[in-house]
Amino acid sequence: MVINKRVINERRRTIENGEMSSVKGIIVHQTGGATAQSALDGYKIKGVNGAHFLIDKDGTIYQTASINQKTAHVGKLQSRCAFELKCPEPKFNPLKTHRTEMQKHVPDRFPANEDSIGIELVGQAFPLGKNVSDDDKKYEKVTDAQNDSLGWLIGGLLAALKLPQSEIFRHPQVSYKNKTEASTAKF
Repeated sequence: MVINKRVINERRRTIENGEMSSVKGIIVHQTGGATAQSALDGYKIKGVNGAHFLIDKDGTIYQTASINQKTAHVGKLQSRCAFELKCPEPKFNPLKTHRTEMQKHVPDRFPANEDSIGIELVGQAFPLGKNVSDDDKKYEKVTDAQNDSLGWLIGGLLAALKLPQSEIFRHPQVSYKNKTEASTAKF
């Protein structure tokens, strides 16, 4: 756990999925919910997806999982070589692409649940409603306070874990997610 006055320990062992032997990257997300409390409450459910850190709109940083534990926050990986325009885009088959990518090692693939730290920024996707597809929603802008805390947290994690800046990604870069998720996050 990070020991610093800027980080509040809200560890939820329910989102931890076994030991992470090494950290290869950081993935930045947005929650899709309105409050940090709703995310923290959701993390109490055994087996739920979750990230290692949660940053509230006012910049408050909560650590919700040990950085030595895996959490489910990434989903199926996209092709990194296609993203970097080094190979052709594979035929759309998320499961097959994910399996192919997981045979590779970072930096030849994106960091995954097995080797990345997830940081969630509280932020909703609009319009609200069950009948609105994820692709038709747009995430709200990340606040200045969130970006300040995100920059501070990522800077500390990069230094402590000796990670290169090139291994920090927004969630939709690495997985099949709404393109506006964390699009206004600055790191």
